[in-house]
Amino acid sequence: MPFAIYVLGLAVFAQGTSEFMLSGLVEAMAADLGVSIPAVGSLTSAFAVGMIVGAPLVAMLSLRWPRRRALLAFLVTFLLAHVVGALTGSFEVLFVTRVIAALANAGFLAVGLATAAAMAGPQAKGRATSVLLSGVTLACVAGVPLGAVLSEMWGWRSAFWAVAIISAPAVVAVLWSVPATPVDLNAPSARHELRVLRSPRLITVLALGALVNGATFCSFTYLSPVITNVTGLGTNWVPAALALFGIGSFVGVNIGGRLADTRPGEALAVGGAALLTGWLLFALTAGNPVLALIFVFLQGVLSFGVGSTLIAQSLYTASSAPTMAGGFATGALNVGAAAGPALGGLALAADHGYRSPLVVSALLVLAALLLAGVARATGVTGRNAGAAPEESPAGSPVQAAS
Repeated sequence: MPFAIYVLGLAVFAQGTSEFMLSGLVEAMAADLGVSIPAVGSLTSAFAVGMIVGAPLVAMLSLRWPRRRALLAFLVTFLLAHVVGALTGSFEVLFVTRVIAALANAGFLAVGLATAAAMAGPQAKGRATSVLLSGVTLACVAGVPLGAVLSEMWGWRSAFWAVAIISAPAVVAVLWSVPATPVDLNAPSARHELRVLRSPRLITVLALGALVNGATFCSFTYLSPVITNVTGLGTNWVPAALALFGIGSFVGVNIGGRLADTRPGEALAVGGAALLTGWLLFALTAGNPVLALIFVFLQGVLSFGVGSTLIAQSLYTASSAPTMAGGFATGALNVGAAAGPALGGLALAADHGYRSPLVVSALLVLAALLLAGVARATGVTGRNAGAAPEESPAGSPVQAAS
């Protein structure tokens, strides 16, 4: 892999840390800004909405930009939004900075996925995708806990400064390592890229990604009450369980990245079935501490292994529209990240117990498998269905998942 791809992964690490770190800063921010805890929680929702809406929109606006210029513009905007957020005493200003940071994050990830795929070569899109997504998994393992520690030591603003500081060397590294390219006057228009993205096959892959990611974040969001109330472990075990899930996700991303380039059909078929089985078994055995921790790790591996494979498949399926494919893949994943916890919260609010998010995750994966089956039965994944990919590894992205 070219060094520049790992630079992009560093930037994604900073952005992933920013997206998830508020979970450990809520109370401190509410007390300092004089607002309620639910108000601070709305900052997370604002970021998610910015990612969902911003990913395809900002990607479309940057289609005619040279990729290095686009990456730098998004990354510098993201950095400055965190500087302003660290300095402001106004909740309203902080809210606006979160939306701006989310839009910049979405644009960077969309262009970054297209850039990494192009630099890696036509048969290594999966490995390139895994490097970028490793930044997100490392943010869960190290970045978010580090933000909580900084908040305890120097206040919540120090976590915002840390994200800005981590982003700064990434700006320099992108400037140094990503090749400069002139404006491509013959680059596909937004209308052309959007026309390619009407492929039923691509829409199916994006829907599968949203369902799988919804399952992932449904259980990840409510892992703490599962560990404390069902498994019976103390609150001091929660960070360890979250880190274990993060380690598993890092392993899964890297395994999935390699399989996405060589055996995507088998990876999705076996991985999807194992993911469904794992959520069901986790729900049934969550009362056993040893088995619960084993499934925390395994589900991290399977969730991100299958998820990263689906992202890579969206890039393969829409290879003639790489920037918009990255934008819509980013949006689809964030739809799942928002919908999954909401569905898990509804199950908890209905008094179905703390195991219910695990069952909801299983149902979302089951829905993904059924969708893949319908797509195959109706010929959506056939060779002539929709826009066939120009570059594709062996196997159909959803064919074998049924």
